[in-house]
Amino acid sequence: MPISPGKESVSSPAASTARSREELPYRLRQQSLLGEFGRSALQTRDITQILQRATELCAQGLDAPFAKVLEYMPGEKRLLVRAGVGWAPETIGNVSLGIDMESPAGYAFHTGQIVISNHLQEETRFRTPRLLADHGVKRAINVLIARGGEGHLPFGVLEVDSPDAGQFDLADADFLAGFAGLLGIAIERQHADAQLRDSLEHQAMLTREMSHRVKNSLASVVGLLRVQGRSAQSKDVQDALKDAASRITTIAQVHDHLWRSNQIGFVDIADFAGELCHKLQETSPGPTVSCKFGHLMMSADKAIPLGLLINELVTNAAKHAYPAGSGEIRVSGEHRGQDLHVEISDQGIGLPKDFDLDQPRASLGFKVIKSLVGQLDARIIVSATEPKGATIKLDVPLDTPPS
Repeated sequence: MPISPGKESVSSPAASTARSREELPYRLRQQSLLGEFGRSALQTRDITQILQRATELCAQGLDAPFAKVLEYMPGEKRLLVRAGVGWAPETIGNVSLGIDMESPAGYAFHTGQIVISNHLQEETRFRTPRLLADHGVKRAINVLIARGGEGHLPFGVLEVDSPDAGQFDLADADFLAGFAGLLGIAIERQHADAQLRDSLEHQAMLTREMSHRVKNSLASVVGLLRVQGRSAQSKDVQDALKDAASRITTIAQVHDHLWRSNQIGFVDIADFAGELCHKLQETSPGPTVSCKFGHLMMSADKAIPLGLLINELVTNAAKHAYPAGSGEIRVSGEHRGQDLHVEISDQGIGLPKDFDLDQPRASLGFKVIKSLVGQLDARIIVSATEPKGATIKLDVPLDTPPS
């Protein structure tokens, strides 16, 4: 980064020696502070903290009581004191400086050059800003804080001020330029993060809106199926349309939970299963359907086939387990290791003696069940319940929800 020309720009070795310090320890400390700031800037996303920490470390590194970050305000065309050390608390965020070429900070902002002024009272290039004069500042060093990428205005200026006699030199300028470079990277990262968050929020909004629309569209389809079912003459056709409406209702319920979920693409299986069982109870007025699931986030890719599978199994139990009409069907689920363990049980008439899950069957419901188990990559066990009834156990591998 170039240095602003002028008699103050370059300090002689003799003048530097007069600053009452040992050069090597002083420079090593500056390098240490620069490294410390680099680590700090990587560990935090709070730009206000980053700016404040930069001013503190720059003041330490240059043995100066004052430092500040000036942020360019395009609307006002001024430089606002965004962060600083040594100034009155009310200065931060309230006081602003001119951006004209006659001020050291303004010159650095417009030209991109480092401006070193070691005798502000004798300066002929610039006027002394009132803020500096009020604090008795005798020397100052200003460095542009640029942002990465083309077409971006600079963020502002990093400035260190001192009321003490002495000189800032080229090595000090390099030290401050290092901080300004790291600040520019941190600021650009914050802007990129903000744009990414906005993009993700927009995507989430679109996803929720799509799920909401799909749910409403499916509800319309269910309504049409029910109308058609009521007008059908054949009992088999009525039952088929009723089953189809029940399956589509289950899918619609998943989409209803998706657009209301805090985690895009995931539903709380406890809420979803509870609502599903409630709907099944309404459509199966004979047996009582009870449901108990632990709260667990499940992806829509798993929730839809699982919901359809529960729908098929409960509907099947309601049709065949209790010929007399009354009884209880229990549906439960809990997290076990990497799986969701689901059980559907009844105390009905039990399974046929020759029942074999692996034996092919002609019914559509059985084919749907086998297909859904395969889609879920689930393990299924069907067994008799003592003293009567049947239990179906499912172990469904889980996806990991986003953190």
